Amino acid sequence: MTVGNSVLGVFLISQLCVGVIGNTSLFILYIYTFLFKPHFKKLIDLFFMHLTIANMVTIVFILIPDIMSSFGVPNFLDAVGCKVVLCIYRIFRGLSISTTCILSTFQAVTVTPSNSQWAWLKHKLSTWMFSSLLCSWLINLAIYGYMVEMVIDKTNSTQDGHIYLHAYCQSSNFGNENSEPFLSIIFMYDLLYVAIMMWTSLYMVILLYRHRKRAQYLHSPSLSSQQSPELRATHSILLLVSCFVILYWLNNFITIYGFFSQTKIPRLEGINAFWATCYPTICPFLIMKNNKLILHFTSSFSALRMTCFQHALRS
Repeated sequence: MTVGNSVLGVFLISQLCVGVIGNTSLFILYIYTFLFKPHFKKLIDLFFMHLTIANMVTIVFILIPDIMSSFGVPNFLDAVGCKVVLCIYRIFRGLSISTTCILSTFQAVTVTPSNSQWAWLKHKLSTWMFSSLLCSWLINLAIYGYMVEMVIDKTNSTQDGHIYLHAYCQSSNFGNENSEPFLSIIFMYDLLYVAIMMWTSLYMVILLYRHRKRAQYLHSPSLSSQQSPELRATHSILLLVSCFVILYWLNNFITIYGFFSQTKIPRLEGINAFWATCYPTICPFLIMKNNKLILHFTSSFSALRMTCFQHALRS
């Protein structure tokens, strides 16, 4: 175990703690909202809860093996453990992608003007969202259930060629002709969701730009600065999609480089684990930034602090 690996391990532990605490806090906030503040709850909150669970499982199942590997723990996962851990990680990573895409589509339809040709989608939005989420579960289970046969525990021999490496695991037959259709399906599946997210995000940016131009045209500062719940949710989802797309391509670039590289770099696995969990880690904080309940608590706390300050000055 080198000093570099120890530093990487401490860094990954910090990311694990921040990610789990952030997602757990957001999940508890939504549970509290549904139980005690029903007037604050919205349909979209159910999908934020699902995204939070998917992100938390992704963080735990990708970071813990890499943390153990960074501190030199031998044989942390056997062949069965590798199959279970990698399969669960890939399924919930796929669910994180699909849920972000569903949220982006939901918000794009929600902010669509009533005179738009897409306005008819609003009446069927809830049904289609739940159907899309169910389909994403089935598709991810089908795709990554097949991957179980391809995963084995890492051998002691030198790994070279086209091999997918994990902290304690590796692919057994990604280099043969049977694996090419599987890799193509994964790539096209992810690319479809990313394309939908980028298209809906561009559409929402255009709508926000038109809203600002209309406010400037009417010379209405209150309209231009008004933060309706729809605008706050739109800003949150645009932040989510922007972060996801950037980190997704960065993570994929490192994964593809490691896959096709003839000489494998052991520390690259831990670095890739960091980038792969950046989005699930920062996601809850981006969502909480514009959460109505948190904004309500913040404004109440600010008012209380101002009242206490005024009483202190008078005394």
